Amino acid sequence: MNNRPRLFEILAGLLATQFIVFGLAIYMLNEPTRIVEAQAQTLSIQIDDAMTLYAENCSVCHGLAGEGIGATPPLDNPALQSMAYDDLAKTIARGRFDTAMPAWSKEDGGPLSDYQISELVALVQSGDWNATQDRVVNLGLAPLVPFTTEPDPALLAEVAKLPDGATLQTAIGIYAANCVACHGADGLGTGIAPALNDPAVREKTADELTRTVTFGNPGTLMAGWDNTLTAEEIDAMVTLVLRWDEVPTGILPAPDVPIPTTAESIALGADLFSANCSRCHGPEGQGTPRAPALNVKAFLTDTSDQAIQQIITQGVPGTAMPTWGDRMTEADIQAIVGFIRQWEPTAPEVAVPTRPGGGGPPWMRNTTNATASGSTQQMNANVQGQGQGQGQTQTPAWWQTLDWRILLLITGGLSVAFTLIFMGYEALRNKKPKDATPS
Repeated sequence: MNNRPRLFEILAGLLATQFIVFGLAIYMLNEPTRIVEAQAQTLSIQIDDAMTLYAENCSVCHGLAGEGIGATPPLDNPALQSMAYDDLAKTIARGRFDTAMPAWSKEDGGPLSDYQISELVALVQSGDWNATQDRVVNLGLAPLVPFTTEPDPALLAEVAKLPDGATLQTAIGIYAANCVACHGADGLGTGIAPALNDPAVREKTADELTRTVTFGNPGTLMAGWDNTLTAEEIDAMVTLVLRWDEVPTGILPAPDVPIPTTAESIALGADLFSANCSRCHGPEGQGTPRAPALNVKAFLTDTSDQAIQQIITQGVPGTAMPTWGDRMTEADIQAIVGFIRQWEPTAPEVAVPTRPGGGGPPWMRNTTNATASGSTQQMNANVQGQGQGQGQTQTPAWWQTLDWRILLLITGGLSVAFTLIFMGYEALRNKKPKDATPS
């Protein structure tokens, strides 16, 4: 009987050891999966941050989804995805000499930290460019410039009659395919690049212009075209710039480029339209006595997104259409344009205007508003559902979250508890009652 306490202590120790071994086994089996999941979660966070950085800093040159604009190379490129991390980080941090790629590292005068540069590297190598495009659009930072255009055939035929007309025709085709994105229709410039169809530019010498086209202009978005165009094509472009005043106006019109949209931007546009536009144009754009219908085939077919944006931004002089450019951001206006454009597939041939304030029988008033509100809520629900499907990870099971140190603490505590219980039990069992003293 005297060996029983010792036996219980041994059993308790063996039990505790088994718990420790079991805990370590679970940890060892789960550790590779835990590491992979932790790495994937960290990468997801980095890419999510990088998409915003890209929208704010890179999309103006590299495009909505890393497709590249003009001579600026695409980032959605297998060669970059397989590029060594250090080489890619160095390119972003320090820029590239003799190109339009500036230095982005704070150490080199840029705005980004080393960690932010590492996030952009993760985006280039592992990012989802479709999701990146949605982020750019939702932030209202889409580079709304015409990427390509087609020369007017009739006017292009007239150019052939000019001296050395074939060279000018060649240059116009090159400009339409490569330069209109930045320098605008008819070479009249955009918000990101100056006009080439300008008397001040024509005062420059052919050598100066050739050097600029060939090697670019440091400190600007003008990249060198020597790796894209041949020497003969560069000479043709210089000829066009020097003789642009001879080219008929309208030969390079601005193309009808739809404003990019997402479910989130359309939902925002629906809310903004309901709050600011529906009183005059009707809850569903069907028009009222105050303002014409927008949800009608004739308007949506004949009016480009750029024209609608200009109308909203600048208003229409001499009408009740006010200027909204000083009340809304460009992103808000683009969201409204996207919302209006989504009516086009189902737009009626003839709109039936409504009276301001929801005219009609009482049971029909505000019905459209409720429908619009419901559709907006559905859009928001869809956006949230997409976010849950793309940007969030599933919650792991409870046993996957257990840390091996917690298991050790539990098994150690159980071992001590068992030992104390058995020792107390034996002490009470072996304790002899005191002899009663006579009174």
